[in-house]
Amino acid sequence: MKSRAYIIIGGISALLLFASCGQQYHAEKTVEAFVEAKMEQPDKITNRDYADLGTTRHLNDSVISIMRQRGAQGFKKDIVYGQMPEGDLFYLRMRYVHEGDTLQNTFYLNQELTEVVAFK
Repeated sequence: MKSRAYIIIGGISALLLFASCGQQYHAEKTVEAFVEAKMEQPDKITNRDYADLGTTRHLNDSVISIMRQRGAQGFKKDIVYGQMPEGDLFYLRMRYVHEGDTLQNTFYLNQELTEVVAFK
């Protein structure tokens, strides 16, 4: 009977692991597409490295608006973002090398991981 319990627990653990890996991959692809479209010189980026995907509920509309207005060094101005999100956001940090400098940006994504709603 104990062996069945271990099998069930192992199966559930494996499913959770694969689900989280899928989210990480999807978030990385969304951020990659955003960077390619919105960065001034995306072809000069090397050594991209992503941190683990996380969630936050500590951002309100005013903080998101400030991030949207400021943008970040090396990115185009007047980026058009999607609808202001509700609830928790996912975030993904990307470290990269741009013209010899190691830089890092944090991208905040909607719950579906389909849009970057703000970044810094």
